[in-house]
Amino acid sequence: MTRLLALLTASVAALSVASAEEAHQPYKGFEAREITSLSDQDIEALRQGAGWGLALPAELNGFPGPAHVLELADQLGLSAPQKQQVSSIVDAMRVDAIAKGEALIEAERKLDQGFRSGNLREGELKRLIEDAGAARAELRYVHLSRHLITLELLNADQVAAYAVLRGYDLDPCASVLEGHDATMWRRHNGCDEQ
Repeated sequence: MTRLLALLTASVAALSVASAEEAHQPYKGFEAREITSLSDQDIEALRQGAGWGLALPAELNGFPGPAHVLELADQLGLSAPQKQQVSSIVDAMRVDAIAKGEALIEAERKLDQGFRSGNLREGELKRLIEDAGAARAELRYVHLSRHLITLELLNADQVAAYAVLRGYDLDPCASVLEGHDATMWRRHNGCDEQ
């Protein structure tokens, strides 16, 4: 019994040490990245013109994304002219996003290099941060602005269908999520006040 207790105690202690190390080393391995603030996947996504989550305020508030609209063209019942217009938006967005993504990668690289040099000063740091922030803002604008343009091309039924197809319930009063009490759901979402 004593032996079993000692083994259990040692196991718990080992797990505690491992957990403590993980808690204190959340960035372990990041120092080996090409650019410490960007993973390889981030860099690849930026170089491909991917959305990188930058357009979520539009996407999740009823402004459909052009690439997703094109993917769902048949389900949305897009007309031939709509398909052509959305396709043009996607093509232009990708070109712009790749260019702005490269600018962000380069700005983050310079910021990283500033710290790696060991002699970064406050004024230079401020400029590097502003450059990286501006590059990110420009990239975000590319993605968000295309959601605005895309919305203008769709009718209300297409926008509603897009939300359903993408799994968004923009009207919480339209249905009660499984597992929720209907009365409480309606009360918490202000459905009876409408």
